[in-house]
Amino acid sequence: MGITPAAQLVTRITRGSDLDDVFSVVRNDFAKVDALIPRQLTSDIALVSEIGRYIVDSGGKRLRPLIVLLVARASGYQGDAHVRLATLVEFLHTATLLHDDVVDQSGRRRGKATANALWGNAPSVLVGDFLYSRAFQLMVDLDSMDLMAIISDATNVIAEGEVLQLENIGNAELTENDYLEIIRCKSALLFQAAAHTAIVLSNDDPDTISGYRNFGLHFGLAYQLVDDWLDYAGDSQLMGKNVGDDLAEGKVTLPLIATIKEGSRQEATLVRNAISSRSDRHLRNVIKAVCRSGALDYTKSRAEEEAGLALECLASLPRSVYRDALENLTTFATSRMR
Repeated sequence: MGITPAAQLVTRITRGSDLDDVFSVVRNDFAKVDALIPRQLTSDIALVSEIGRYIVDSGGKRLRPLIVLLVARASGYQGDAHVRLATLVEFLHTATLLHDDVVDQSGRRRGKATANALWGNAPSVLVGDFLYSRAFQLMVDLDSMDLMAIISDATNVIAEGEVLQLENIGNAELTENDYLEIIRCKSALLFQAAAHTAIVLSNDDPDTISGYRNFGLHFGLAYQLVDDWLDYAGDSQLMGKNVGDDLAEGKVTLPLIATIKEGSRQEATLVRNAISSRSDRHLRNVIKAVCRSGALDYTKSRAEEEAGLALECLASLPRSVYRDALENLTTFATSRMR
């Protein structure tokens, strides 16, 4: 597969591998988000606060609220609603993580024990529900039907994406298009909603809104593709989870789909059997097959293509230090594969 112009754009922009530099652009705004999060996690039920605080403080990069802050400032927004918007987006993301870990029976995330491993499945699900409801309370505070429509629609599609992925657990015949639809719904939609709501705060130009909305979508697709690449090429310590976790859960991702399509008959059979059995018993051989087939190179090229499309969306928008930071954030996402 040749390198597309969009992927070539990623290779031309080499800045932005340092995430701290990106965060520094909105340091003051992020300090307000960090102060608001614990205030919004308070509850008369001690276990709610305890689990909520544990998962929120468990070391995530907080890229979705970061995108909210950067896009809002890039549009010239001068109020403080973007702080509440960034906080509710982080709560929505955290709620999905709590529910995901229960569904996947995960014991480790971000290098730490999951909430369900520490407190059990029922408390984790219920605290996830609490975070969803607190996010919607913050949405009401924003007093904008436009923002509520975007967030509620995205939340609904994300839930559908979770079910769609669950339906396809152990499905060795999943196509690349089906996989892309799953990650669009399950992973990219919240990035898209983060950018979309942030630009709607202070801009009503259709082209500008569309540009940032599409940026969020392509960034989210690129980020998930990189995650799926790392599941077979990454380091467990750096990822905070075990290499091959997706295979053990029966999740079919692009490296496996590409191996089945491009690998030898023996390699394709090996991968199909591993998916169907939902087992990482033959993980070492599966990883060898994924590497030999060129599936990792293909997955990397698709991630870079999506990142390039995200950068193309930004290129047509007004230049600012905040837009530059979004460019750097995009190249950081793909730099994880180097």
